[in-house]
Amino acid sequence: MAKKKKDTPKEAAPAEEAVPQTQQSPMLQILAQYTKDQSFENPNAPDSLRNDQTAPAINISIEIGRQMMADDAVEVTLMLKAEAKRDDQVAFIAELEYAGLFAFKNANVQEIQPLIMVECPRLLFPFARQIMAEMTQNGGFPPIMLEPPDFTGMFVEEMRRRSADAGEVN
Repeated sequence: MAKKKKDTPKEAAPAEEAVPQTQQSPMLQILAQYTKDQSFENPNAPDSLRNDQTAPAINISIEIGRQMMADDAVEVTLMLKAEAKRDDQVAFIAELEYAGLFAFKNANVQEIQPLIMVECPRLLFPFARQIMAEMTQNGGFPPIMLEPPDFTGMFVEEMRRRSADAGEVN
């Protein structure tokens, strides 16, 4: 009888394991990440590199692109641009398109959109930040250390814009 008591929990275990499988959390898999495009312009060198000049004003922009691939993977691209100016003269322009290829499991349409627009860029950002810092440093300027953006806020803003645009169309 001791054997039956040991077997009973073993028989019940597979049924208990089956319940969580039907309610699995969405999963995100990184298939690849890579630089798609990179550019650094220093149009006024060597004058722009003189030590006696004030620090340039730097304007940073960040955009997120996405493209569905044939195999149900999604390519997410971070587009970073830093433009530095002193008065009206360009000190440098640094541009980077850094992308990742992602696959999703156990996710419905409502769950995939935030993963694409928030989690994927969040995973790519540290690598893109490092490339931008090295690019500006290699161009003769101090490295730009970008602050992590609020990808959730960017996503919420885009959803508001889309719903406003949809309201205007109807």
